[in-house]
Amino acid sequence: MAINALAQVTSDEIAAPPLPRTVAETGLSIDQIEQLSIKTLYAGELSGVTLADRVCLPYSMLEPLIERLRAERLVEVRGATGSGTAGYRYALTDLGRDRARQFLEINRYIGPAPVSLASYLTMMADVRQARGSIDLDRLQKGFSHLVVPDALFDQLGPAINSGKAVFLYGPPGNGKTMIGEGLGRALGGDLFVPHAIDVEGQIITMYDPICHEICDEEGVSSRLIAEAPRDRRWVRIRRPVIVVGGELTLAMLDLTFNPISKYHEAPLQLKANGGVLLVDDFGRQRMRPEDLLNRWIVPLESRVDYLTLHSGKKLQVPFDVLSVFATNLDPASLADEAFLRRIPYKIAVGDPTVEQFTRIFEMNCERRQLRFHQVMVAYLHRRFYRPAGRPMRACHPRDLLDQVTALCRYRGIKPVITRELIDAACASYFVDQPNGNSAEMHPSEAHPISGGEPLW
Repeated sequence: MAINALAQVTSDEIAAPPLPRTVAETGLSIDQIEQLSIKTLYAGELSGVTLADRVCLPYSMLEPLIERLRAERLVEVRGATGSGTAGYRYALTDLGRDRARQFLEINRYIGPAPVSLASYLTMMADVRQARGSIDLDRLQKGFSHLVVPDALFDQLGPAINSGKAVFLYGPPGNGKTMIGEGLGRALGGDLFVPHAIDVEGQIITMYDPICHEICDEEGVSSRLIAEAPRDRRWVRIRRPVIVVGGELTLAMLDLTFNPISKYHEAPLQLKANGGVLLVDDFGRQRMRPEDLLNRWIVPLESRVDYLTLHSGKKLQVPFDVLSVFATNLDPASLADEAFLRRIPYKIAVGDPTVEQFTRIFEMNCERRQLRFHQVMVAYLHRRFYRPAGRPMRACHPRDLLDQVTALCRYRGIKPVITRELIDAACASYFVDQPNGNSAEMHPSEAHPISGGEPLW
């Protein structure tokens, strides 16, 4: 619950979308591909191969379309960079630039060709089918960077397998956010998201480099046998784990239409499909909790969501998201019975025991290459926790060691843990300090500090 490290757990692989060989297999019309090609050429001349790379479609499919555009005097050849028409340098004519401006008035989307909504729905169905069940071993691997009690695993495992929403609640600083992120790592595996989706001529951008992490092997294959070519309109990503906090607004949960670019951006829950959406600090958003609950009360029950395009058309999309709500407020004060019924897994995340706190402290020391001794925790407990009646939080070891390390750097010494440095860190970190120095001390700790030397 205290170390921000990654532990990716693999899952069943999702079949890559096959490379479309014909226009019909793209799910788009010839006019849509021609319009996208003309808008792409509006920025300047491109070779046939480069144009195909920009729109993520095979050149063999674009070649007859380009020839038709040349016959209509919309595109001309400015030269060649290689043999064959794929090496021709294509540019728009004056008539072609006029046509491009007309298309840009419709929408300014330029990039990989979109996929059809039907193709996206098929992919999401495959993602649901490929997701296997979680067992204790796989769950422990996903949380290997955290200290999690077995009793908590026994609650998290069934929640993940059910795919239902989860409510994590308890005092602050005990790793509710880290647990929510760990659920995505426990699920593991990769999936494919499209750069954009076409809905009756309306474009919805899906891939978001902020929310989605491209797989390291994307575009690179180390296999001896070459893989079958796949549809490059789809991006292979890690299973998404999207975290939102107090910045969440109701507008972020619906399609966002840009009046200048004239296309839509997918909402957070659509970008998180197939993964985890963690609403952190639930109850502290810029909107009332009731507004968020009313927005999601149907998707949580039916597993489908309804979005509205700028044109007024509504579309149904899957709500295949493991929704996690994390709060340090009383859940009963945030939601009524009707909503809480739709979140069947309500899991309390309490304070760590002394043994768990010791293990967290040790793991944080290992991460920072600091020498650890159990006496350090015993001293903290006797000096700063027990006298003040202060609860131990899972975040305290990380925060205190960060302060110790920062103080060592300020003094120009090698990071080391001493009683003096721990006292200084606690004096800066805790507000309610115990009065005096009356805490119970071990005889070996009673002598004065000298020279900042490590005493453990």
